[in-house]
Amino acid sequence: MILVSNSLTTPAIGTLFWTVVIFTLFFLILTKFAWKPILNMVKQREEMIKGSLASAEKARKEMVKLQSDNEAILKKAREEREGILREAREVRDKMIAEAKGKAAEEAEKIVEKARTGIEREKAIALADIREQVANLSVEIASKLLGEKLKQTGEQDKLIDHYLKDIDLKKN
Repeated sequence: MILVSNSLTTPAIGTLFWTVVIFTLFFLILTKFAWKPILNMVKQREEMIKGSLASAEKARKEMVKLQSDNEAILKKAREEREGILREAREVRDKMIAEAKGKAAEEAEKIVEKARTGIEREKAIALADIREQVANLSVEIASKLLGEKLKQTGEQDKLIDHYLKDIDLKKN
């Protein structure tokens, strides 16, 4: 047993020689055939990773730009909305003011027509009253004169007086 354990810890020179030769051959074969393709694959992978990182950074920057553009568009849309609402309020207020003005005008016209109608009716009523008063006065005067002339014989004197007046005016 001692021999088995001793040979494992201290290898023989022949084993060591063949191990170095096989390792060197293996290393040369790997260097000649496999090392360049492996390095090329590692470089390609590294370039692919760099490209992916660059595109990710570009996409991130583009996303940030799109976000800022989106915010600018939203801000502009809000401003336009506020402008439209402000204009709508102004138009509404203007329409209300115009409607109030027209209503006041129409009310003034109606009141003026009513005043004119009232004045006309008042004038007609006053003229009617004057006519009735004049007719009543004439009737009363004619009745009074008729009564007076019947009683005293004044009628003959009055007729003679008017006839003399007429004769004098003809001459």
